[in-house]
Amino acid sequence: MSRIRPAQEADVPVILELIHELARYEKEPDAVKTTEAQLHSALFGPTPAVFAHVAEDDGTVQGFALWFRNFSTWEGVHGIYLEDLYVRPEARGAGHGKALLQTLARHAVDHGYARVEWAVLNWNEPSIGFYRSLGARPQDEWSTFRLTGEALREFGAARPAGVPS
Repeated sequence: MSRIRPAQEADVPVILELIHELARYEKEPDAVKTTEAQLHSALFGPTPAVFAHVAEDDGTVQGFALWFRNFSTWEGVHGIYLEDLYVRPEARGAGHGKALLQTLARHAVDHGYARVEWAVLNWNEPSIGFYRSLGARPQDEWSTFRLTGEALREFGAARPAGVPS
């Protein structure tokens, strides 16, 4: 049975390893630029804004959930945005993913948060089916937009009209 616990500093290397596994699963094996130092600082620095839980089986980390708080202006309360949920392929079907999501749902309920939300790749039918089985529903009327790389640098460098430099 899966044991879910908050990540500890000693978990940083295995969480980064799992992030690399997730990138390979999502067909982006060279996309991860995160270092152990960056991950450690984000999770355990003086003011962490990112949190993680791990799923253990017999003392071995089999999966993780990395998340942060967001805010609903309509609800007036926080929510959880699940950035990554990943369970090693050989450990799938043992309840780790469900237990990780239940832990986040319990945290949201206990803290009065309005929702837990995340994105999933459209081609990832196994995960979509799993999420639907839990009662989660896609937000079909919304599209995710991302500003990154050179477009982000160019747009961020431009001065908005009427704003002094």
